[in-house]
Amino acid sequence: MTTTITTPYGFSSTATDVAQGIDLAGRRAIVTGASSGLGTETARVLAGTGAAVTLAVRDVAAGERVAKEIAEATGNRDLRVARLDLADPASIAAFTDAWHGPLHILVNNAGVMACPEQYTEQGWEQHIATNHLGHFALTTGLHAALAADGAARVVAVSSSGHQLSPIVWDDIHFAFRPYDPWLAYGQSKTANVLFAVEATRRWADDNITANAVMPGAVYTNLQRHTDGGRGSGSVPAELIKTVAQGAATAVLAATSPLLEGIGGRYFADCNEAEVLDRRGAPLLGVARYAVDPAGARRLWTLSERMLAAGPGH
Repeated sequence: MTTTITTPYGFSSTATDVAQGIDLAGRRAIVTGASSGLGTETARVLAGTGAAVTLAVRDVAAGERVAKEIAEATGNRDLRVARLDLADPASIAAFTDAWHGPLHILVNNAGVMACPEQYTEQGWEQHIATNHLGHFALTTGLHAALAADGAARVVAVSSSGHQLSPIVWDDIHFAFRPYDPWLAYGQSKTANVLFAVEATRRWADDNITANAVMPGAVYTNLQRHTDGGRGSGSVPAELIKTVAQGAATAVLAATSPLLEGIGGRYFADCNEAEVLDRRGAPLLGVARYAVDPAGARRLWTLSERMLAAGPGH
C-alpha cells in the first residue's frame, strides 16, 4: 500500500515558499509556456534556486522580455529562450533535436482552455493536441536527456477540470459527438495525469519520476477564451489563488526533497490529493480514472500511434 504524501505547505503557500533553501546550481530545467502567468513564475523561482532555465515559448520576443526580467530579479543570467509550438510536431522535433546534454527538470506547463472548436493539420482536436500530445512528444523526445541525469523530474500541469471528462476512447477528437470546449479541456487534463502515471512506470529504471499537479484557480491568460476571462466562473472568490500561490505545487513537484523518488501521483495545494469515485468539493481530489494504470498504458500506446501516423490520420 502506498503512503499518501503530505507536506508542510498548503493552499496559501507560494512558489518562493516551497523553494526556500533549495539549491539547484548546476541543474538544468525547461518550463513550457514560460512567457506569461504560472510559467513565468515557475521559471522565475527555479532561476532563483540557481538552475539554468530554458523558457520554451511560442512567442520568442515575449520570452526574451520575461527572461530579461527574471535575470534582473534573480541575478541568474543562465537563462535561455527557445521557440516551441506544442501543436506543431515539427516545432517540437526542432526543439528536442537542438537540446544537448542532461535535463534535470521538465515542467510541462503550457496549455489551452475552453477554445473554440479547432483542429491541427493532423486532425487532432486542439486541447488534446496541445495539452497532451505536444507535451507527450516533447517529453519522450527528451527521454535520453532526462535519463542522463539519474534522478530527473517531470511535472505535468493538470487541473481539477480533469473531473469534467475521462478519455473518451472512441471519440477523442469529437468526430461524432457535439464539440464541447469544457469536455475537450477536461479530457486533455485527464490525459496529463495518465501521462505522469505511465511515464513513471515506464522510466523507473532511469529513475525518472513524473507527477501531475493542480495549480488551483488562478486568473491568467489561460482563461482568455472564457466568459470575462474568469474560467468556468463557478469558483468561489475565497478559492482564487495568486499566480505566486498557483505556481507553488508545480515548483514543489519539481524541486522538493520531500518528493524524491515519488512519481505517478496527483498533487493539489502542495499535497497529494484524495482519489475520488465521484466529484467532491470544488478543486479537490483526483478522479480514479485519471490515475488508472491500465488507462495510462492505453493512452501511451494510442499517443505513440497518433504521433507516428502523421497528417490526415
